[in-house]
Amino acid sequence: MSHLEPAERKGPQPRVLVVEDEDDIRTLVRYNLEQEGFRVDEARDGAGAYESIRRRLPDALVLDLMLPGMPGLELCQKLRAEAATHLLPIVMLTAKGSEVDRILGLEMGADDYIVKPFSPRELVARIRAVLRRANAQGAPAAGPVYERGRLRMDMGTYEVFVDGKQRQLCLREFELLRFFVEHPMRVYSREQLLDLVWGRDVFVEPRTVDVHVRRLRRQIERDDSKPELILTVRSVGYRFNPQALG
Repeated sequence: MSHLEPAERKGPQPRVLVVEDEDDIRTLVRYNLEQEGFRVDEARDGAGAYESIRRRLPDALVLDLMLPGMPGLELCQKLRAEAATHLLPIVMLTAKGSEVDRILGLEMGADDYIVKPFSPRELVARIRAVLRRANAQGAPAAGPVYERGRLRMDMGTYEVFVDGKQRQLCLREFELLRFFVEHPMRVYSREQLLDLVWGRDVFVEPRTVDVHVRRLRRQIERDDSKPELILTVRSVGYRFNPQALG
């Protein structure tokens, strides 16, 4: 299967792809999104969703985990590995609501996680929140470059290189790393990072920060089990140590 190619988005309203195998839930989500002015595409399984994204890139994805064929987690991981979709906002919608399941969903690259049964109004609000966050970044353009030792970040193209090798970070991971490099050595609590990186209008828990820090460490640390760059300050939060870059 060929790699995804970015598709041109047309029209003023955001397009959301809803991936859900239960017809009644898919219809409910579609109705509420269309009532709020969204354009909606549908898919019943992971493979169908992937083909739909190849044909037309949506602005956001609402993704059920329990899908026939290709599970939602596998699709999420696949999209995060593709250059054209690694920044695509993904909201997971699932009946699996344990803390382990939520962390796993975030580990695979979800931007938000909603448990069934859900409030349609809350779902719409969360989709708007992830879209606002994504759109605030704007289209890739010329921007400053952070370069120190083995790390290079292009703030305009959202590219990250470690030891000369490009790393595919999702939008939230990139934002978190950018915040750290712009505020070196200072300690930030999880709650502060949620406000300053995620924004006050995003419905996530402080544990979400830990998940994204863990994912980010896998991308930039020499040994993520012994981090040198993103340091944990016990009972407080995290700080970024640029001296370890060399």
